[in-house]
Amino acid sequence: MAISMSALVAQAFSIEALRFHCADDTTKINQILHEAVSNTSLKSAGSYMSFFADKLLGTPYVAHTLEGDREYLSINVDQLDCTTFVETLAALTKAAKAKSPSWYAYASALESIRYHSGHIDGYASRLHYISAWIIENANRGNFTEITSSLPHSEYLTKTINYMSTHRDNYPALADSATFEGIRNLEAGYNRHMYPYINKRNLYKKDLFADLRDGDIVCLTTKIDGLDVSHLGIVRFVKGKPHLLHASSTAKKVIVDKDDLFEMLKLSRNVTGIRVVRLTDDSF
Repeated sequence: MAISMSALVAQAFSIEALRFHCADDTTKINQILHEAVSNTSLKSAGSYMSFFADKLLGTPYVAHTLEGDREYLSINVDQLDCTTFVETLAALTKAAKAKSPSWYAYASALESIRYHSGHIDGYASRLHYISAWIIENANRGNFTEITSSLPHSEYLTKTINYMSTHRDNYPALADSATFEGIRNLEAGYNRHMYPYINKRNLYKKDLFADLRDGDIVCLTTKIDGLDVSHLGIVRFVKGKPHLLHASSTAKKVIVDKDDLFEMLKLSRNVTGIRVVRLTDDSF
């Protein structure tokens, strides 16, 4: 269901259109936000992220929900992949602290998090690469990357160009203008240097001490042209950090049974993690 923004002229955010998964989307978002606002135990951004994640446990994993014949700001809390799951948590967290917590505030926050310069303007405006997603959202004050301040952090240098070098994998890139838009973005990430923590260090307790429930975890990858292959948030279980994520293997949102070190040590393509945090003054 698409709703033209001409029907929502009173809203402060500027987008071309919204696309809802179903008629109950707005009701469900408003209900979840009401529960969060009424919960006086939620004091930090991380606690809100964790609260909303618990509400979404068991939600089916569905890939490619953002794709279509045109780019909409898609509102869908019933079908999530790893990226839309984390974006949903962050947008709900920001919406919960808005002057008027509602699905309107959620949509505005989601646009700010998902798109270049915080505004939807076609497929190429979506922040497809997590490095760009992190940098832009940090610049807008939505959250902060804390990787470099954590113990055992180091730096990688990598050229990020997976989409343009695998054009046939992305139907939207058949359009030459869209393809050039992606290439223009990638030009800013030639030999891009970014911090990460090698997965061999994820068992160390001094690292645990600086992680919090609700921190965003980005799994770095050795795949050529790609920086990050998966997202989730931290959930401590018996004193160890686990990944709470939309799992393509489990086909739903879960808390992984293994801690981060055990989960990643046998993953051939994952090299480590980056950590992003919604700061308490960001909402």
